[in-house]
Amino acid sequence: MKTVAVFSIAVMILFLFNFPSNFVEPKISATFSIVAFDPEAREVGVAVQSKFPNVRPIVPWAKAEVGAIATQSFANVSYGPVGLALLENGATAEQALQILLQNDPKKEIRQVGIVDFKGNSASWTGNECFDWAGGIVGYGEGKKYGGKGQIITGRYYAVQGNILVDQRTVEAMAKAFEETKGTLADKLVSALVAGGKAGGDRRGEQSAALLVVKKGAGYDSTMDNYIDISIYDHPKPLEELQRLYNLHKLYFFKSDPKNLVKIDEKICRELQQIMKDRGFYDGPVNGIFDAKTKKALQDFMGWENYDVRIREDDLIDIEVLQDIRKNYEQWKAKYGKK
Repeated sequence: MKTVAVFSIAVMILFLFNFPSNFVEPKISATFSIVAFDPEAREVGVAVQSKFPNVRPIVPWAKAEVGAIATQSFANVSYGPVGLALLENGATAEQALQILLQNDPKKEIRQVGIVDFKGNSASWTGNECFDWAGGIVGYGEGKKYGGKGQIITGRYYAVQGNILVDQRTVEAMAKAFEETKGTLADKLVSALVAGGKAGGDRRGEQSAALLVVKKGAGYDSTMDNYIDISIYDHPKPLEELQRLYNLHKLYFFKSDPKNLVKIDEKICRELQQIMKDRGFYDGPVNGIFDAKTKKALQDFMGWENYDVRIREDDLIDIEVLQDIRKNYEQWKAKYGKK
């Protein structure tokens, strides 16, 4: 009965989205990507690199507590919203993929990976995708490899790519994802970088994107896009993605308690001097972390966009302190401060 209900809902969704008659065929997107789910953090996400400009609005799709989709090769962009609607209405990753494919007369030129919020993953590579093309679904000993013309299913993630140097790209991505410690985003970025180092896109690099969603985890808790980074056109998009991801963590992630250090006399004196030179503090440089210094530091951190790391105690995040120091050196070099 559940399968019947899912497919009945599917018919309604396809009708509402007018799939695929309203779809305009894009150019080929030679791409490698990974979609994944973290059950503990309740996050889903996509990471993608392509020899194609502005890959972000085409390939990666995700919705909090629903799932994530990567649609590529001759990408059918409708797979994103339609696939997420299917997942949200009860379809598994495999069921959603089957429905998308059976309603698409051009399925043989498509490549797609899907993960749902129960951890099911599925990947498809059409028979007419350009070589090398294929994918891997996880996890561990349950890992499955798939070439053209078959749906493969697994758990927690799906890796896929087309116009690759060879299959080592997707193998390196799967290995890096499983072995990397840290957050889902850490794993996704690590997988993408590993794929690039293993060969990547035969045509080279151009754009990349990272999308991770979690209910209420975005800025000021009113949005679900926890991380949304796009590199439109860059000679080294994977390096740029890593740089921007590190910036995103600094400005949008709360402090890790392990990174907090006490503002002792030496650090306090250093901060007072920096803030005095920058025009945020007019008190003495005496190493005393009093109310005046604390208020100046809070205002300064707000000015420098460390909003989520502003504190009410006598601690400071070492990552913030290091960035303050770096920016101060750049400021002195620019304005001739000795």
